[in-house]
Amino acid sequence: MRSLVVYESMFGNTRAVAEAVAEGLGDDVRIVEVGDAPTEVGADVDLLVIGAPTHAFGLSRPSTRDDAAQRAHKAGTRFLSRSDGVREWLERVRVTAPVGLAVFDTKVDKPRLPGSAAKKVAKQLRGAPVEPVAAPRHFLVADALGPLIDGELDRAREWGSRLPGRVRAS
Repeated sequence: MRSLVVYESMFGNTRAVAEAVAEGLGDDVRIVEVGDAPTEVGADVDLLVIGAPTHAFGLSRPSTRDDAAQRAHKAGTRFLSRSDGVREWLERVRVTAPVGLAVFDTKVDKPRLPGSAAKKVAKQLRGAPVEPVAAPRHFLVADALGPLIDGELDRAREWGSRLPGRVRAS
């Protein structure tokens, strides 16, 4: 199975989850930050996994990424995804062959806020030749800057190991 994991990460938490999911998927996995993601997903991909942080109840926007960059600067934390986010990538990516789809997000655990980047990703891909292979998955961070809640990377690896690929009809 050929898998492509695309992620957006502000403070490294979503990237860490994406890397753990990729470990769980095993061999033949390509993992890319959304700024380096291909603009076409074709027959060379069986499973597309997309992960993003939840910002303002959904996917990040330029204004929420600017706010995150300011938070990172104030906290002295490294800021990762500096280009367009998953929202913008989804607007320009073309899925040209049937592919399995799995989506995840990172969300703040305290308080449990409504909204989900993962559900927005799935919604934006309606009409594309994708077949969801799992329900959207949420991984929890202690607060906006992180860290991930204990055990989340193990959960991510396990989730990745259970994701089925899309079997294409001949």
